[in-house]
Amino acid sequence: MKAFGFLSFGHYGAGAARGEFGAREALQQAVEIGVGADEIGVNGAYFRVHHFAKQAAAPIPLLTAIAARTKRIEVGTGVIDMRYENPLHLAEEAAALDLLSDGRVALGISRGSPEPALRGWEAFGYEDNDDAKGANLARAKFDRFLSAIRGDQIAPADPAQFGPGARLSIEPQSPGLDRRIWWGAGSRSTAEWAGEQGVNLMSSTLLTEATGASFGELQREQIDRYRQAWRAAGHDWAPRVSVSRSVFPITTDLDDLYFGRRSGADSDQIGIIDGLRSTFGKTYAGEPDRLIDELRADPAVEAADTLMLTVPNQLGVDYNLHILESFADHVAPALGWKPNTEGPVQGHSA
Repeated sequence: MKAFGFLSFGHYGAGAARGEFGAREALQQAVEIGVGADEIGVNGAYFRVHHFAKQAAAPIPLLTAIAARTKRIEVGTGVIDMRYENPLHLAEEAAALDLLSDGRVALGISRGSPEPALRGWEAFGYEDNDDAKGANLARAKFDRFLSAIRGDQIAPADPAQFGPGARLSIEPQSPGLDRRIWWGAGSRSTAEWAGEQGVNLMSSTLLTEATGASFGELQREQIDRYRQAWRAAGHDWAPRVSVSRSVFPITTDLDDLYFGRRSGADSDQIGIIDGLRSTFGKTYAGEPDRLIDELRADPAVEAADTLMLTVPNQLGVDYNLHILESFADHVAPALGWKPNTEGPVQGHSA
């Protein structure tokens, strides 16, 4: 592990009950967590994207707000559900944000997880006639998005202005942005596909596989297959790999109250998601020395360059920054962490 960031699901309530915050508070607090994390030296601020739910949904305005108030922290997603996106519009917005932030964008993109709406992407105006889950739609859009940010000529030009046969690329262009795009993979096969495409790997918070192996072992095999596919495709740069974990150092009585007396959360969980038997990672909670030993023994954390810590955003700015600072002070240095003051994160050689 070279770097760590926080991954927020952006939950909020109706904002009607006493002490309950709504969308405005959730977004404003997300910005403040990002600002505080940058000052701590945290490497990345990442947000889940969901639709038709009381969670973060429109990432670019949020990432822009954080980027405008920070200097070094990477801003990104984990993940954007491509089924809901116009790929060229997203390419324009991503490039503009990347230019404004001096190359600090790291967008995780994927087919996405099941949403509250039944085929909600159809309400956004998109249909997949070949796959009820929209996987083909997502990959086709992702191909077009990558083509656009790589500067390919996408649209025919007006011959009255440019002459016959001319074509145009999207604007603006941000050179190098394509090397900071990640595919969120929930299986070994999708990880291999990401390696073939030449994009970074964001291993999911769950895997749609259950073989009896631990979550960390499954992820490690996924990472190894990704790197094998990367090498076979002949890409000439070192990709990045991230994994997500729930990690809570117990350093105060409040930490112990929230996370120290957990039952059933200290082991992997098996469940059904999207009709598939899936493996969910365990929660790591304990004194720092114990966490160091456990995370060192996690084969996927050992193989990844970036660890994303899922944070309880509804517990407020101060407590979330306390979690990040505790991890930075007491756990991360022993795992090889380099704070954001040492420059952009580099991937391990594939």
